[in-house]
Amino acid sequence: MAVSKKNQLIGLDIGSHSIKVVEIDDGKKGRVLKNFGAIGLPPDAIVEGSIKEMDIVSSAIKTLLQNLKVKNKHVATSISGFSVIVKKITVSSKEESELEATIQDEAEQYIPFDINEVNLDFDILSGEEEPVEGEEGEKQGPDQMEVMLVAAKKDIIDDYVSLLQVAGLAPVVLDVDAFALQNAFEMSAEATEGCYALVNVGAEELGINAIKNGISLFARDSSFGGSQITEAIMSQFKLSFEDAEKMKLGGAKIGKEKAALEEIFTSVVSEWVQEIKRALDFVASTYADETIEKILVSGGACRIPGFQKYLKLETDIPVEELNPFANLTVDEKLFDPKYLKHMAPQAAVAVGLALRSIGDK
Repeated sequence: MAVSKKNQLIGLDIGSHSIKVVEIDDGKKGRVLKNFGAIGLPPDAIVEGSIKEMDIVSSAIKTLLQNLKVKNKHVATSISGFSVIVKKITVSSKEESELEATIQDEAEQYIPFDINEVNLDFDILSGEEEPVEGEEGEKQGPDQMEVMLVAAKKDIIDDYVSLLQVAGLAPVVLDVDAFALQNAFEMSAEATEGCYALVNVGAEELGINAIKNGISLFARDSSFGGSQITEAIMSQFKLSFEDAEKMKLGGAKIGKEKAALEEIFTSVVSEWVQEIKRALDFVASTYADETIEKILVSGGACRIPGFQKYLKLETDIPVEELNPFANLTVDEKLFDPKYLKHMAPQAAVAVGLALRSIGDK
């Protein structure tokens, strides 16, 4: 479905390590990559999804958009982490309008926050036509339906809205990282039938989303990420954040530190893999007849040495990098293919957001 120009949004992924922006033109020639860029943030500007340094982050957004000559002010952005709960629930079948009126009561038992402190949204996943499995794997009766419930803390939402307004932008869609990623995956993959796990490893968050035929079975964010490695290098070698980042990314000369550095990589990577394995084991035990065919990894930290190899070894499931640019038309005069290939894992959420349009729920 083509999106008319005036409905197009820019995808803005505000991560704790960097901000990514993507613009996509959707026209007769299909989807064309119009703009892409990223800008780094200092450590502690955003911590666990919470904006600590409003001025620093808003000026980084302004700088990035000016550098890329982005004119559109309408933005889709996303949040993740502890301030967001994504949960599949089963409720008795009712009309959408009726559910809207009762969702607060339905949600109360599933949300660990005060219900008055959150904004709720929902998506009906299945109706009466087919019995479906609930979270515990039991079959639902025909008078029940599955609903994907999303709750986000109001104070975090308000912070992101203020941030975008300070940066001179109009926030139109506020999504959740896991769903933006799913959007990017569905657009970039040749086939999306079947069961997949999307694993996004950012600087401070590890997001896991198991999907079957386009519907999320299970989504969770954990506080693991690339900055664990940076912090371990800083303390082990008494380095600054910048120097530790360089060493982590292989940009610093490594001599006698090699063994200690490998030890850091190995211990952190094995924590990530165990966390992913726990989530996948839960999916396997809950949905006994589902087999995950492939794990698609993304995020700036998914290329940490050994991670993909170890994940494949431990789960015995093929692991691939998600390339969000795969099905976009890219003009190689405007974008260096090497740069796009290098940045692809980091761009996935922003691409998924840029696929949204004004008027989307």
